Parts: sequence; C-alpha cells; structure tokens
Amino acid sequence: MDTSTATSLWDELVGTQSDPDLWVVIATLVAAVAVVVPQGVWRVARNAITIAHEGGHGLVALLTGRQLTGIRLHSDTSGLTLSRGKPHGLGMILTAAAGYTAPPLLGLGGAALLGAGRITLLLWLATALLLAMLIMIRNAYGALTVVVTGGTFVLVSWLAGPQVQAAFAYAVVWFLLLGGVRPAFELQAKRARGGAGDSDADQLSRLTHVPAGMWLFLFHAVSLCSLIGGGRWLLDM
Repeated sequence: MDTSTATSLWDELVGTQSDPDLWVVIATLVAAVAVVVPQGVWRVARNAITIAHEGGHGLVALLTGRQLTGIRLHSDTSGLTLSRGKPHGLGMILTAAAGYTAPPLLGLGGAALLGAGRITLLLWLATALLLAMLIMIRNAYGALTVVVTGGTFVLVSWLAGPQVQAAFAYAVVWFLLLGGVRPAFELQAKRARGGAGDSDADQLSRLTHVPAGMWLFLFHAVSLCSLIGGGRWLLDM
C-alpha cells in the first residue's frame, strides 16, 4: 500500500461524515423497536446482544489483568466467558458486572461517535472488536454468529454508500441502546420465578455481599441512562 492510499484511508477513518436526515434517524429507531419488542424477532436478534454481553466480560477481564481463556455463544442466546485469576477481588467484580452493562454502554459510546459525525470510525471499530472477539471464541455456533455479524459490518463498510452506512450505523446503535434495556428485565422476571440462580447479579452478590437486587438496579440504571443519553445524542437534542 503506497503512502497516498494509506493517507486516504486514514483521513476517511478519522474524518467526519454528514449527519443523515432526521427521518432516517427516526426510521432506524422504529426499526430497532420492531426488532427488540416482538418476542419472535427478539429471540434471534438477542444473539447480537449476547455477543456484546460476553465481549464485555472478556474485555474487562483482560483490562483487569485476568487471563481470558475463551468465550462460548449458544443458540439459546446464552453465553459463557471463562477467565483465570483470583476468584474474588475487584477484577472479578468488574468482570462480572461488565456483561449486562456492556451493550448499553457500547450503544452510548456509539451514539457519542455518531453525534460527532464519526460514522466510518464507528463501523471500523465495531469490526475490529468483532475480529478480536472471534479469536477467543471456542465453539462453532459462536464463531458462526460472530463471523456473520462481523461480515455484515465489513460489507457495509466497504461496499455501501454513505447514506446506507449512516442508516446502518444508526440502526446498530439504536439496537444496542434499546436491546441493552430488555435483558435486565428478563433477568428480573426469571429471578422472580425462582430461576437464574447463578446469574451475573447472583455472582456479584456472592462476591460483594451486596443483595442481587441492588446489582439488578445497577443494570437497570446503566441501561436506561444510556438509552436516554444516547437517544439525545442521536436525535441531536
């Protein structure tokens, strides 16, 4: 790759793109709602939230000095992230707390990038994160899910025009913001029925001696605040 090509790619990556029309932002919001709310569609779309959830566990495990040994994604939209290190302490607490908070916080970060006009940067960062996660996947279904998701980002980034890229980026961020809210409510409902006894909230309760309900409150607070803050950025309010 010559210098001029590299410079052009760098300029495209760090440069800003024009915001889409308001109707596009609203349309992508409606599309995200149509994916997150109906149970049948959500059952499939939730795989993408699981990628973000388990990716959050994995990333924080690495950042806190734990050894990430593998990530598994399952067809029932559950997942498992394995890491080695002390079974207690701040690193383990942060790793356990990162799952339910990762999708909405990723959505919030994406909304900040889109609010600044960094559409290309968002698409490329998402692709890079998915590629890094693929290296740690340890089962076939998980690999397939990440490859399909990452391949979609690659195709849009390289082949689609600016308007399609903008619409795709906004749809993805709306989906993370809205889809990041629902899992905490699902977990709360399962626990109310006596299920999910080894959920992230219960693990955090055992690690910190803080009631699991307080951790559920944290998950709700992060997801709802991210939705409100990210939504304001996306709608340019």
